[in-house]
Amino acid sequence: MESDWIEHRRSDDRELVGWMKPVGDGFVAIDLLGRRRTEPVDWMVAEETLDELGLAYLADPHELRLDDGSWLRVRIAEVSPSAIRVKKDDWGDMTATQVYYSLPFPITEDQLRPL
Repeated sequence: MESDWIEHRRSDDRELVGWMKPVGDGFVAIDLLGRRRTEPVDWMVAEETLDELGLAYLADPHELRLDDGSWLRVRIAEVSPSAIRVKKDDWGDMTATQVYYSLPFPITEDQLRPL
């Protein structure tokens, strides 16, 4: 996380939904995975983008690129500005071995992508 990023929290529950990074005369909306969600836009557009994005994308399945170059279906388990943890998708099988991977923040599309 860069020192000039400004936290953005939803107005109704104060949940952190991302950051706004000052760029020139505008702001870039950054999601909780550290990905840019807009080009430089005005403050209101950046806020609206993060509010509309919300947190639902964190519950969606993703793919993690493994060291051998293959992709593994995963679910996001934890997100913070210091690290991201994903879990091999076990489709809710309570008997499956849980396998976690730690990733650096911010994430890049070549490491983790929406499925």
